[in-house]
Amino acid sequence: MPRRVLEGKVVSDATNKTVTVLVERRFMHPVYKKYVKKSAKYAAHDETNTFKVGDKVSIIECRPISKTKRWAVVSDGVDSLSVADKARADAKVAANAEAKKNAKPAAPKAEKAAAPKAAEKKTEAKKAPAKKDDKAKK
Repeated sequence: MPRRVLEGKVVSDATNKTVTVLVERRFMHPVYKKYVKKSAKYAAHDETNTFKVGDKVSIIECRPISKTKRWAVVSDGVDSLSVADKARADAKVAANAEAKKNAKPAAPKAEKAAAPKAAEKKTEAKKAPAKKDDKAKK
């Protein structure tokens, strides 16, 4: 069974190797159709005591560590990509933008070709009821 991963904010780091994480979720109320916020606090294991109050963190389900701790801090909520991965992603985005910039627009020609066909269908639809009315008068 896959482990759940939640994101929240550290609200307490007073205990040793433990942080308290506040996780908020939003859902639509089934009757009133309004969005409602619900929050829950989880005790999460922080082996190195690195996270402080106010940090955004991701926590993952784990084996019971103590009476109340069933979660462990995975990382901070910010993307945990390495510098090399970020550089590769930026290069890929730049290459895609350059390709779009140099590409010739072919879509407007297709729209112009489709427009007369739609106009012909509308004129045929208008003519059809008129023929039925002529037959009804005779």
